[in-house]
Amino acid sequence: MKKYPEVKRYPVAIDCIIFGFDGSEVKLLLIHRGFDPQKGKWSLMGGFVEDTESLDNSAARILKNLTGLENVYMEQLLTFGNPNRDPVERTFSVVYFALIDIHKYEAQLTDNYRPQWFALKEIPKLIFDHSTMVDLAKEKLRVKATHSPILFELLPEKFTIPQLRCLYESVFDKALDKRNFSRKALSGELLVKLKDKEKASSKKGAFYFRLDKKKYNTHFNPANVFGVS
Repeated sequence: MKKYPEVKRYPVAIDCIIFGFDGSEVKLLLIHRGFDPQKGKWSLMGGFVEDTESLDNSAARILKNLTGLENVYMEQLLTFGNPNRDPVERTFSVVYFALIDIHKYEAQLTDNYRPQWFALKEIPKLIFDHSTMVDLAKEKLRVKATHSPILFELLPEKFTIPQLRCLYESVFDKALDKRNFSRKALSGELLVKLKDKEKASSKKGAFYFRLDKKKYNTHFNPANVFGVS
């Protein structure tokens, strides 16, 4: 393969931000870094792009190798290229974020790098510029949640209104009025009520719902629908 003469070459890395929902709050999945510098410190899932890989394929491979997760929602966020972001050498990092239902994928997690879930308000100190990456991913998630059904990637196929409210409260970091949220969530006919109930939380139980994605996509401002504006 020919190469451009007199052009410097730099490593390209992938960093994956994994958000998961456990039914009550959104959490971030972190691992212990497996090599120096800062070996053993808390880190996002990361690795280097191989010669024959696309960025998307590289992100999927790294995610599976480090956590065992595959076939999850992933989206490219941003590229970080500050000359001093990596103490070893200049390294460009392409950042992805993924959304999962924790309970659906918890059995897939491997123990190789001791992955651990952290509440968004309890994230430990991270290596390099990973904290900035996470902050940008949280903001991107909030913005996208106001015009697309992206947050439903964090939910199981069927869910309760209290679970839905907890999800929005966690993402937007604000308390939402229970009655107002329920009223707005049900007023747009975007949620389909199911016959069965979730009875673990109370004797009376709460009915399960599912999202009608076709109707949801025609209402592109869920901030008004779910009361988070």
